[in-house]
Amino acid sequence: MANQRSVVQEAGLAGEQGAAVLARSRRRTLRAQFTAYGFLAPAGILVILFFFIPMLLILFLSITNLSTTNFTTDIARMLRSDLDIDLVSFRFVTDQPAYIVGFDNFERMFRDEFAPKILFNTLFYVFCTLAFFNVGLALVISLLSTHIDRRAGFFFRALWILPRITSPAVYVLMWRRIIAAAPFGILNQFNELAGRSEVNYYQDHPWVFVILVNGFIGASFGMIIFTSAIESIPKDLLNASLVDGSSVFQRIRYVILPLLRWPLLFVVTYQTLSLLTSFEYILLLTGGGPGLYQTEVWSLTAYNRALNTYFANAQWGYGSAFAVVLVIIGVVMAIVYMRAFRFNELVAEPKIEVL
Repeated sequence: MANQRSVVQEAGLAGEQGAAVLARSRRRTLRAQFTAYGFLAPAGILVILFFFIPMLLILFLSITNLSTTNFTTDIARMLRSDLDIDLVSFRFVTDQPAYIVGFDNFERMFRDEFAPKILFNTLFYVFCTLAFFNVGLALVISLLSTHIDRRAGFFFRALWILPRITSPAVYVLMWRRIIAAAPFGILNQFNELAGRSEVNYYQDHPWVFVILVNGFIGASFGMIIFTSAIESIPKDLLNASLVDGSSVFQRIRYVILPLLRWPLLFVVTYQTLSLLTSFEYILLLTGGGPGLYQTEVWSLTAYNRALNTYFANAQWGYGSAFAVVLVIIGVVMAIVYMRAFRFNELVAEPKIEVL
């Protein structure tokens, strides 16, 4: 009996020690999680303050007719509860002027005769700049600069970063001087020396220079990402391809490019969203012209409606509707890219065969 009692006591002590160890393990896990969340909290707060909350405000503004002519700080008046709601058209009906107008801004946008042209301009600008510069040229520069002497490659990559670190005003001023009419334009000065007639590049070829101006800047970002990815490829794989007798182009096609799916997905998605929302260089170079909406893109239109005053007043609600449509386009394109690059396979756990 005494032996049985001692065994039970020892088992109880072992159980208490196990429970204590388990409790200490849980406390360490919670402490590690709280530490991680503590480091993530500042960035999370910034994202909520400067991205999430503004997104909600844009969604709210898109169903209002707020502008500089009817703005009020009386929130109660704007959100008064004695309004009747027309459920068919999602519209607030009242005898007094209402600020919440439902989907009227979107209806007005799709009835705009210039909306299809602006949408086509946007898609043309995004895909041409993305294909020829932000991804295409960036990949070519990365491949060329990683197949030459390391110092020389670094020097050429540094040259391509110069447009990005140059002030936008100075950078666009340089391009405007290049395409200006004679006798000030640099290209027309060369035309004069060559005995050719003067060309009005601004009027005749505006899209060429819009894409060039943005492309030389966008190529540097992809160049940095692709170069880092190429440099991180194990040398054993490249040496094995050399042993197998592959040429440079075969090594690029069958070894390097398949290993760049992650960087390609990131650069294509990020640069697409960046081009969809960027308009500052178009605003400084052409202002959306020459002519009527010739080089105007969707984001520039949203800016002009919401913040510019050439429509007599800044129409915050109408401009926000343009911004909401732009966000939807960006989300759809991001989903398409993830499907095209088989995102689920990229994030899947590696499968190790058991022999």
